[in-house]
Amino acid sequence: MKKRTVYILMSSIVALSVAFFAVVYFLNLETTIKPIVAKVDPSGPPVYTNSLYGEFDKPLNKPMDVTKIGEFIYVSDTNNKQVQVFDQSGTSVFKFGKEGTKKGEFKFPYGIAGDKDGNIYVADLYNGNISIFDSKGKFIKYFNDQKKVLKSPGGLRIFDDKVYVTDIKANKLFVFNLDGKKLMEIGGPGVDEGKFIAPNAVTVDHDKQIYVTDSGNNRVEVFTKDGKFIKIINGSKDGKGEPTLLNPRGVGVDSKGIVYIVNNLSHNIYAFDKDGNQKFELGGMGTDNDKLYLPNGLFIDDRDTLFVTDTINQRVSVFY
Repeated sequence: MKKRTVYILMSSIVALSVAFFAVVYFLNLETTIKPIVAKVDPSGPPVYTNSLYGEFDKPLNKPMDVTKIGEFIYVSDTNNKQVQVFDQSGTSVFKFGKEGTKKGEFKFPYGIAGDKDGNIYVADLYNGNISIFDSKGKFIKYFNDQKKVLKSPGGLRIFDDKVYVTDIKANKLFVFNLDGKKLMEIGGPGVDEGKFIAPNAVTVDHDKQIYVTDSGNNRVEVFTKDGKFIKIINGSKDGKGEPTLLNPRGVGVDSKGIVYIVNNLSHNIYAFDKDGNQKFELGGMGTDNDKLYLPNGLFIDDRDTLFVTDTINQRVSVFY
């Protein structure tokens, strides 16, 4: 009887130990797939951390732009005519939108941004409008462009309750308040300073300077908050020489003032200091995790994490 009791106790201990180590194992496994880890060198360039691919049965197809709102990442999944939403681990949480011209439908969802209330704004290049959704993807309304000036909205960002939109065919940047009142327009077709050919993306830095990727002119133009031209960044000294940029697309500025520019046709990202001097580059053509293939959109969050839409590789690459 005593031996039987001892055997039962030993069996219970073994079972509890196995269960304990199993729990520890799975908790450690969960820890290993956390998407963003600290850089080895905080002062160095960002390093690749993970990728977002979308649902297994319907992965991202030509993702064009990306933004982070709260703890979720929103991607314009352009060829699928929808928006896919991911959590911090890169897991696809939900999606919304379908092909069409009605409310909540898309022809070419492109620029994407969020306001302080967590609403999502999606610019549709072909439908010529900006749709507004709540954080769960429910259509609320179209953005009220009061003067009806937008024809082909592309890049889209929201800063300090102002909506910044590039109009690719009109070769202009428009700035609105949240009610749709036009506050300012910059540009017009041309190669001179302050003009654009197919402007694709826009961002605003901590000093409220405005950066616009002037894709057709292979440069980024920088303006004051009032729309006054400041300078050109194109990879050459003072922005006055032959550009090293080739079809620049996404643009972002981190907390240290480093300007990141997606260089589409060379499949990489150039980083410049505030004076326009190149500091380093990321990517390069390829299918490996840290490589890119015709990248387009870029978003930098408040932790200086870079999210880059890698269109041909059908993913969003994350660098930190």
